[in-house]
Amino acid sequence: MKTSLSTFLLSVFIFITPVDVIAKEDAYSQFFDQSWGNLPEELGNAREAGKQGLILFFEMDECPFCARMRETFFTRKDVQDYFKPRFLILPIDIEGDTELVDFTAKETTAKAFSQKNKVRATPVIIFYDLEGKQLYRHTGPTKDAQEFIWMGQYIATGAYKNKQRFSQYRRAQRAKK
Repeated sequence: MKTSLSTFLLSVFIFITPVDVIAKEDAYSQFFDQSWGNLPEELGNAREAGKQGLILFFEMDECPFCARMRETFFTRKDVQDYFKPRFLILPIDIEGDTELVDFTAKETTAKAFSQKNKVRATPVIIFYDLEGKQLYRHTGPTKDAQEFIWMGQYIATGAYKNKQRFSQYRRAQRAKK
């Protein structure tokens, strides 16, 4: 009897686990937009789609902070519901040899583009306007998903234009809660 119960539980685990993993991977892939690596073209796509701008998420495989954001923030429906209508979102592997075209229409690689943008630690989240001008750069993970959404609101509402630092904006948002 013990053996059949153990076998049953093992088979349930085997069948349930892949579905959960696939669902999480699908949610992650739904956060990021598909890209051919041509940033000027992506800006045009963002304009055509009525987005407010572009977000580049600089990451690397071994980064535990990047993994935490990928697995716990980007898979959340509230995060996706906030960011997807407003921004085109692209991941950049700072160690990658993937070819891309930078904002000046110069051919490069993800690694060289990251170096040119002085990305040394990850994650780095950079928001750009629809002309390719950098609006805000954040190095490191956010504390939680709510803080990440506040970062998006900081850009989308134009709060960054008032010379208010994100740390001040975040503090004001926490005080409202």
